Amino acid sequence: MLATTFLLAIRSILRHKLRSFLTTLGIIIGVGAVVTMVTLGQATTAAVQKQISALGTNVLQVRPGQGFGRGGGGPRPPDFKPDDVQAIADQIAGVTAVAPQAQSTATAIYEGANWSTTINGTTSAYFQVQPWPLSAGRGFTGPEEQAGKAVCIIGSTVAQNLYRGGAAVGTRMRIGGISCDVIGVLSTRGQAGFGGDQDDVVIMPLKAVQRRFTGSTDIRLMLVGVDEAYSTATVQSGIEDLLRERRNITGSKTDDFNIFDTKQISDTLTGTTTLLTSIVTAVAAISLLVGGIGIMNIMLVSVTERTREIGIRLAIGAVAREVLLQFLVEAVALSCLGGLIGLVVAQVAILSLAPLMQVTWIFVPEINMLAFGISAVIGVVFGYFPARRAASLNPIDALRHE
Repeated sequence: MLATTFLLAIRSILRHKLRSFLTTLGIIIGVGAVVTMVTLGQATTAAVQKQISALGTNVLQVRPGQGFGRGGGGPRPPDFKPDDVQAIADQIAGVTAVAPQAQSTATAIYEGANWSTTINGTTSAYFQVQPWPLSAGRGFTGPEEQAGKAVCIIGSTVAQNLYRGGAAVGTRMRIGGISCDVIGVLSTRGQAGFGGDQDDVVIMPLKAVQRRFTGSTDIRLMLVGVDEAYSTATVQSGIEDLLRERRNITGSKTDDFNIFDTKQISDTLTGTTTLLTSIVTAVAAISLLVGGIGIMNIMLVSVTERTREIGIRLAIGAVAREVLLQFLVEAVALSCLGGLIGLVVAQVAILSLAPLMQVTWIFVPEINMLAFGISAVIGVVFGYFPARRAASLNPIDALRHE
């Protein structure tokens, strides 16, 4: 009986193809929008976490100022000194390494090709705090760091624009006003949502950058690696107390430096992304409700159109539950058809939007199954009332219907 009922329902749907498609349009849009939003939201969250993890786990960023800028309208806070770096490394328990950084910008030139990039002066501790493998070459040696030798490790973006796929290690390029021996090429990290292209960088020994580019021993950023056995909050508190003492900040005076925990940044950005995804998904889910109402309306119209047919079936021996089941199956079939088309539309949308958003396409079976299941439930919920109405018709009155 169920097979016959299903066959009758399919025939009824195919009899009015355009009307059936328009009926399922709300479900198609709802399922497609929900799956697309949730999947892209999860892909964005994964991309944010990947970008943050590239900064290193258990890493504290110490900068002058009250935020990423100097903060307020007063004078620029003083930069850190080499002694501050050494003090943190020696006096704070749980610190594995401290990587000071001095930055500048310059144009790199090699055999007629030129590229404007960021110059990052640091020490070998930089690669301990946030591991960044080399795709070719080697890192700095102790003597090269001590002497401030003009050697450099270039990012993949710089290598691509200057060397066009050729070997970079062992060559000498000109950067700013100096010649620099290329000793290594960094592996690709990709774009950072808040920091631009991470691969557009040239890393040199700290003393070389201070001597030849910035002209001072000032340090604008310190990356502090924290032992996994220690709480980053405890280490952060210790660094704050030490820097307040060294920078003569007493009493209730506001710190003229800030410390960011990369884990806190990751949790904040992930939470924000998840919240926005939930809001957008909730708005998109409203179209599922609209689609359900559309199915109920069209099924009511179908009951009215087929009143005489229902009367004939009841008159020749069909029971009410068979009529109810037929119309309920039609409603569920319409809803499930809309759900299947919506899933296909969602995957096409995700494949199209993922490259534009610079995120990786992912397939989340749970949300696809859940969305399809909800579409089936909507068919049952919104199809029951029309089906019940059809099953409750009086055969005599139905046969008299014009």
